[in-house]
Amino acid sequence: MIITISGVPGAGKTTVGKILAKKLGYEFFSMGDIRGRIAKERGLDINQLNKIGEKEDWTDRETDEYQKKLGKRNNIVVESRLAYHFIPHSVKIFLEVDPKTGAERVMKTERDDERYESIEETMEALEKRMESDRKRYKKYYGIDFPDKSKFDLVIDTTDKTPEQVVNIILDFIKNKYSS
Repeated sequence: MIITISGVPGAGKTTVGKILAKKLGYEFFSMGDIRGRIAKERGLDINQLNKIGEKEDWTDRETDEYQKKLGKRNNIVVESRLAYHFIPHSVKIFLEVDPKTGAERVMKTERDDERYESIEETMEALEKRMESDRKRYKKYYGIDFPDKSKFDLVIDTTDKTPEQVVNIILDFIKNKYSS
């Protein structure tokens, strides 16, 4: 089985993905981490990389091709906004969150490329990132992100712990995919 986790910034995609993979004994892959590495190698932050990506597709191509290769594997969890598209046979999960809660969570993370002074600044930066993502995905793939109708399960994580979200996913998989 392949499980793909998409969603908005601060919804808990990476945290949930890591916990889920560990509980299932699966390998975890984060496309956000790969894109962060690509940005860092070029002396950019993720927002600068995304802005370039609005005009040049190389900023997404490496991770997109990697996701297609991952789709040939089994027993993995992939965290990525577009993994559901590149691995269409996966169990597709979408995590959403209230924008303020998402911003608060992002402020607590230890990512080098995301340092903000206030919740308001964080919310604004995350909205700009989502708008950049929408532009790129529409331009290069004709995808309207986030079209939640493309997902098997949508979870609002606003008032849930990562463990609660993982349990919802595990229950869903057990009920839908167990014989």
